[in-house]
Amino acid sequence: MSEDPGAQAPGPFATSPQGQSPRQSGPQGPGPQGPGPQGFGTREPGTQGHGTEEESSSTAPASRFGSARAAAPEALRALLAVRGEVAKAVVGQDAAVTSVLIGLVAGGHILLEGVPGVAKTLLVRSLAAALSVETKRVQFTPDLMPGDLTGSLVFDSRTSDFTFRAGPVFTNLLLADEINRTPPKTQAALLEAMEERQVSVDGVPRPLPEPFMVAATQNPVEYEGTYPLPEAQLDRFLLKILLPLPPREDEIHVLARHAGGFDPRHLDTVGVRAVAGSADVAAGAAAVRRVEVHGEIAAYIVDIARATRTSPSLSLGVSPRGATALMATSRAWAWLNGRGYVTPDDVKALAHATLAHRLSLRPEAELEGVSVHAVLDTALASVPVPR
Repeated sequence: MSEDPGAQAPGPFATSPQGQSPRQSGPQGPGPQGPGPQGFGTREPGTQGHGTEEESSSTAPASRFGSARAAAPEALRALLAVRGEVAKAVVGQDAAVTSVLIGLVAGGHILLEGVPGVAKTLLVRSLAAALSVETKRVQFTPDLMPGDLTGSLVFDSRTSDFTFRAGPVFTNLLLADEINRTPPKTQAALLEAMEERQVSVDGVPRPLPEPFMVAATQNPVEYEGTYPLPEAQLDRFLLKILLPLPPREDEIHVLARHAGGFDPRHLDTVGVRAVAGSADVAAGAAAVRRVEVHGEIAAYIVDIARATRTSPSLSLGVSPRGATALMATSRAWAWLNGRGYVTPDDVKALAHATLAHRLSLRPEAELEGVSVHAVLDTALASVPVPR
């Protein structure tokens, strides 16, 4: 991929031009960029709106929804350090990196959407280098076959038998580049891998390595020669992140880096090093599963999902899988913030990134210029927030 300037997306860790993360200023609403990590607050992980990360790792403020601090603090520190390593290669983009970390510890997959040249591929490559996990990239093209992705049986003349040759899906982090440029039959080859964490070839299921995550990219500008992802496939993605064009200051920083000799094809030259590994991801995932979800929080998530199903502007609302996904991302976001319990603000912060791509507008609503984000905002406003 050509030069990928890091685009700063609105999100939980949006940084200033100097690279310093602003303090928590309250949950933000969805921005004009559309899908992506909108709605995230700006609090740094490990903080509770005051004090330092070290202070918050030892104490967590009491709440009627819980009082426990985040488990696995060593894994938390290691995963948070990944952002600093990725920043050596990508300008800005903390929000998108954090979204991928949420996907990893929540056991989900990420869809990155943005115009060419906004660091989609570079971000995933840098993240893989900082995580010390195996990564493979597949350029999705119109002639890509399912077997090119999952693997196939190959005749071995030495043994006079067929042996399985694993495809690129057998990795920890799969970069599915421009996933909407391949036909539906190849897109569908990912469904079993994404949902079941296995691939069946010739009737034999073969488990995928752990952790396993698909980070897919797509270009929202060109539609000629593309195959839009069906709803069933979109529903498999835990989060959909929009990478907008960078602000002026970040773009100047990108050019300054390249003027100084930066080559995005060689990450080792900028000092990106592994600061976390598969063990940290596994420990983080186990800690996220222990994050407490109060009964009122669970009911709040369900009511949000049900509110979308009754919206007159939508032909398809949030399914039970979508509600479960929102609970998973809220847990992961709470853990990254150093807490062992979920609050309503966590749910609202992740609602747009987790749910917007699961909604389908009615044709008449599209003609009226209604957006899924506006409908989701209405649904969120209609549900009483637990206090």
